[in-house]
Amino acid sequence: MSHTVWKPVMPFLKNERRVIAFDTAGFGATPPLEKGIIPTVANLVDALERCLKELGLDTPVDIAGNSLGGRMALEAAKRGLARSVVAISPPGLWKEHESARVKHTFFGIRGAGRLFPRATRAALRNRVLRGLMLAVPIALGSGRMPAEDAVGAIDDLVSAPGFEATFYNLKPFTGGQSISIPITVAFGTRDWILLRSAQRREELPRHTRWLRPKGWGHVPMWVDPEGVARLVSGEGNGEW
Repeated sequence: MSHTVWKPVMPFLKNERRVIAFDTAGFGATPPLEKGIIPTVANLVDALERCLKELGLDTPVDIAGNSLGGRMALEAAKRGLARSVVAISPPGLWKEHESARVKHTFFGIRGAGRLFPRATRAALRNRVLRGLMLAVPIALGSGRMPAEDAVGAIDDLVSAPGFEATFYNLKPFTGGQSISIPITVAFGTRDWILLRSAQRREELPRHTRWLRPKGWGHVPMWVDPEGVARLVSGEGNGEW
């Protein structure tokens, strides 16, 4: 989706530190990588590193990410860009490839939004239908999301020019055992996108803090913004 998924959380963090929400290349307001550059996670993190330098930020920095952003945060930790990492529902911790469920869910929503844009938006503006449509890709309880946020989230997914290429170039995460910085990985009890088979620990260091926040789905920011803020701030939420 885009940086707007962090909008509910940012007010709880801004009093403590400077908070910057990025759009990954090919999503939201950030254009895709230059022609000929494959949108692997490594190349996406290269683009993030360039952006940090353009902003005049000294690395390492604290990085929190959700879904693809969480996977990028782990990659950033490998190369020394991160001072600490909080990865919520990061993909790539599977052994060989993702479950077909992941593809069917996101490609299905993207296809519906493209083929039936008016009907999709109308359904998302209905609280009950919004909760049903977004229970798996975002979180159970998504009916509580503001309707415009829900429409915007799906519009971001539908219009992202980097979606297909990024999806097909998402490989398993490897080589993280030597990471020495603090790492927190959280998969909600209601993450129905990435199940236990996609939550393997072998490629991360032993000091990684693994959490299982109760009731969280794949994208928990709208349903529990205060809980996400506490997690990012280091207070934790539901340890395994």
